Amino acid sequence: MAPAVYDPIRGILLKVFSVTAFVGMQSCIKLTGGELPTGQVSFYRSAFAILPILLYLAFKGELRTAFRTSNPLGHLKRGLLGVASMIVGFYGLILLPMPDAIAIGYAMPLLAVVFAAIFLREHVRVYRWSAVFVGLVGVSIISWPKLTLFSEQGFASQAAVGAGAVLLAAALGAAAMLQLRQLVQEERTPTIVLFFSLTASVLSALSWFFGWQALSWETLGLMVMAGFFGGLGQILLTESYRFADVSTIAPFEYCSIILGSIIAFLLFDEIPTLTTLIGAFFVIGAGIFIIFREHQLGLERRAARRASTLQ
Repeated sequence: MAPAVYDPIRGILLKVFSVTAFVGMQSCIKLTGGELPTGQVSFYRSAFAILPILLYLAFKGELRTAFRTSNPLGHLKRGLLGVASMIVGFYGLILLPMPDAIAIGYAMPLLAVVFAAIFLREHVRVYRWSAVFVGLVGVSIISWPKLTLFSEQGFASQAAVGAGAVLLAAALGAAAMLQLRQLVQEERTPTIVLFFSLTASVLSALSWFFGWQALSWETLGLMVMAGFFGGLGQILLTESYRFADVSTIAPFEYCSIILGSIIAFLLFDEIPTLTTLIGAFFVIGAGIFIIFREHQLGLERRAARRASTLQ
């Protein structure tokens, strides 16, 4: 679907700002030092994201209609997958250097192609399968030094557990993307954004029964900021697609590896390894190719629909 007002520069800027906000969210979570249970982190990230989202919807005059849904079960399924992805992803983020966690997380759109072919019976041609293969090779290059049995602790090492957690988060996120693709066929974007934050907050709150920790004022401040950045990132991301096509905006998601590396160096004294940079090159190249190919297929489908209406 083409944007109502085509302004690609504005769309790209909003996308870059959204990526910056999400990196800010990750930085706040990492600054907690892993002292909180990840379910508790997920709750605060989701709950404090609701306020900017509500303010945004009120400003757009969409607050009342955003609560109307015809598919509550679909929102619940998306929420379950999304919360599970957040929890294990945050766990991996704490254990890994930020650039590594970001780069491995790029596996999500690649896995979404695989899942769409398996579960939705989508026809995936050799071009996209080739891109998925190249991208997963890149993920393997990043992950292998952390997963190798030849390290001191093997698969039980902190790096191996972190890499496995981020890979699992990517798989769960890919499944959530499939559910989201079904939701957008019948639900409005404000409804999807709002219900995800509400569902994620409620589901994450259930982790209280497994034990939460008391928050210091500093940690509480970081959690408030993480939630605010998360909500702001969702708003900016939503707005960006009002002004340009997905294929124009989506590649700028990969700015996060640059921003993440800068922040990781400044705040955590972390420097990307050579294998991370090489693997990220493979994954980013594959991701951009898939986006380009999806754009081409979208143009072909629209052209075929126009031709059929003229017959």
